[in-house]
Amino acid sequence: MIVLCYRGCSTCKKALKWLNNHHINYTEREITVAHPNFDEIKKWHELSQLPIQKFFNTNGRSYKEKNLKNILPNLSLEETYRLLSDDGMLIKRPLVINDNKILIGFKEEEWEDKLL
Repeated sequence: MIVLCYRGCSTCKKALKWLNNHHINYTEREITVAHPNFDEIKKWHELSQLPIQKFFNTNGRSYKEKNLKNILPNLSLEETYRLLSDDGMLIKRPLVINDNKILIGFKEEEWEDKLL
């Protein structure tokens, strides 16, 4: 299992603590150092079967500075993948990739259901 996170994010810290408390093995990937590439974003999006907008950190500075609320609806899926792969801070965190499951953000009830 891979957990993409940002060390400065309080939600990521809670999520990693939750994983450790439940003795769940994972590989942590710092999103600012090793952000996902185009092919990973595409694969994870397809696997998740979620709208691509769910992958965006809409509360983040990068999202707001780029005015993505107004721009995203006009982008193709490929352009959206490129945008996410070019700036790891645009991705909602934590992002968990576990076998055939993708979890976006930390929702304790969902994690209990999907990971325990």
